[in-house]
Amino acid sequence: MIQSRSKLSKMIVSALFAAIIGILAQVVVPLPLVPITGQTLAIGLAATILGSKYGTLSVIIYLCLGAIGVPVYAEMGSGLGSLFGPTGGFLFGFIPAAFIMGYYLEKTSFTVKQALVANIVGMFVTLFIGTAWLKYAAGLTWPAAFAGGFIPFIPVGFIKAGLAAWIGIAVRNRLASARIAVPGV
Repeated sequence: MIQSRSKLSKMIVSALFAAIIGILAQVVVPLPLVPITGQTLAIGLAATILGSKYGTLSVIIYLCLGAIGVPVYAEMGSGLGSLFGPTGGFLFGFIPAAFIMGYYLEKTSFTVKQALVANIVGMFVTLFIGTAWLKYAAGLTWPAAFAGGFIPFIPVGFIKAGLAAWIGIAVRNRLASARIAVPGV
């Protein structure tokens, strides 16, 4: 009974993080091809706080919500057109990024330093997948795809990685001390 209650609370927290990702996706700085959004910060927070399994689950829930028409993607976007359009690779890239970040933290330690490393790696995973998808979906050359879908996101990506590491570990520690079910604690 206790184990099923713990699993249920972890699933509820995963759903909550899916909502948080959708909310932060609305924080947008428009750019010509791909906007800068708060999504990646939220993905980093989910993976840092929840680990690989439940962090990834929160991303999958988020993507499914958007796919069925709930306007949770950047700029209130939704639908399969968003998933399979030029920026869809960034959305799909969130899945392996969240898993890799959480897995790295589970195998090392949930500290700010390790979370920073994990979030930087996750940023590059998302950017590589998103840029490759952008190149093919938009019919761009590699230099144009990197100029529009990779380079502009590196400076702000480091800032978001730092914020996700710092805030994520602080929240994870608070949740653990409050005895709220956090994976791995």
